[in-house]
Amino acid sequence: MVILRKPVAGLSETALARFVLQASRAARLRGAVNVMVTSSRELRTLNRRFRGRDQPTDVLSFPPGFGPDKEFSGDVAISAEIAAQNARRLGHTVSQEIKILVLHGVLHLAGYDHHQDQGKMARKEQRLRKALRLPVALIERNTVRSTPARGSRRSAR
Repeated sequence: MVILRKPVAGLSETALARFVLQASRAARLRGAVNVMVTSSRELRTLNRRFRGRDQPTDVLSFPPGFGPDKEFSGDVAISAEIAAQNARRLGHTVSQEIKILVLHGVLHLAGYDHHQDQGKMARKEQRLRKALRLPVALIERNTVRSTPARGSRRSAR
């Protein structure tokens, strides 16, 4: 299920749901993934509640609460405002940025953790980003900064 609590220019719930399915298949997830695009305020609340970090972030992933589930892979929450800021800063559309964040969240649901995997997730994200025809991947742009860091970009997941 896809919920756009904040409208995104050029991106419908149907189009995003198709992309979520593509990204999930590419990451070899079998179960359904729910995606909610919402406000930075809501992401801050979720980040504080589940990660103990009192700040907004661009994307959060929530695996199923009771271990592996063949029918449900988890939830992804995305900040529409931070996605829009990143898109402006990086010179691509908000729709593309939302998809980049979906891909990143889906990879976390597939068990990848860029904080601890010596670049495994970054390499996978880069390959899938190219296959899905997306601009620079999230980890890639935070590892090799081709543009100065500005705005409210958060690297925490």
